[in-house]
Amino acid sequence: MSPNSKKLIAVIGATGQQGGAVVRALQANGQFKVRALTRNPGKHRGLAAEVVEADLDRPEALEAAFEGAHGVFLVTNFWEQGTDELKQATAAVRAARNAGVKHFVWSTLPDVEAISGGRFHVPHFTGKARIDRIVEEAGFANHTFVIAPFFYQNLVGVLAPQKQADGSLGWALPLNPSVRGIHMADIRELGDIVAGAFAHPDQAGNGEYLPLVGDLMSFNDIIDTLNRQGHKLSFKQVPKDVFATSFPGAAEIAETFGYFQAHTYLGSDSYHRIALANKIAGRPPSRFSTWARVNFPVKAALKNYV
Repeated sequence: MSPNSKKLIAVIGATGQQGGAVVRALQANGQFKVRALTRNPGKHRGLAAEVVEADLDRPEALEAAFEGAHGVFLVTNFWEQGTDELKQATAAVRAARNAGVKHFVWSTLPDVEAISGGRFHVPHFTGKARIDRIVEEAGFANHTFVIAPFFYQNLVGVLAPQKQADGSLGWALPLNPSVRGIHMADIRELGDIVAGAFAHPDQAGNGEYLPLVGDLMSFNDIIDTLNRQGHKLSFKQVPKDVFATSFPGAAEIAETFGYFQAHTYLGSDSYHRIALANKIAGRPPSRFSTWARVNFPVKAALKNYV
């Protein structure tokens, strides 16, 4: 297939974890030409066949960034200072429709407030879920929802084990460690699902929800897996109200863990959605144990003692 005959996919957030995974998977697939959208194209010239400037906070430029694209992948970043996800996504959807985009893929999350009947308030989940209707009602020929998991990478990043009061290395979290409620995966594999959705719109372009899930685990499962690989990690369950005041943003993380414990990450029996996502991706995602052997080595964990 010549480059000129390939359908063009525009990827927002191409330098981030999700967008970067999508760029790599689309390039590996071979069926598509990729336009990487970034606020700083000069820094990322080799990222894709086309690297174009785009900023979700400058909607007047988005339509030009989507010009000629068959598909668009959109992810927004709740944690970036000053982000208004609803405003950004609405602008992106409108620009994509005006540009004639046929297939729109939105990276969403479960609606925690609806699932829990208002018991849990997790804006970084529910805010994304409320954008689903905007995508659905836009009238694209095809649209797909992908659901990012709890990243395995969190366990060596924002939730890396810390030295505890008893001298052990581990976690102190407001979560019953025996409850199996965390749908997890290697975020680098989300791209396989997105590329598969663009390649098979007949199977995954009619509003399907495609979650990336490598494992459904409890924190005991996580620790047992790591300790079998040579770690000596601990876990202590702490009261939610104590954890919620321990650092900026801790209150929402406490709510998130409470939701996981009560309803699981995905919030429902998602067996069929997970199975379809794996089929569309063309392969099952990596299990946590496989990922950890390479990405959570014992010698790296020991650095936390220093």
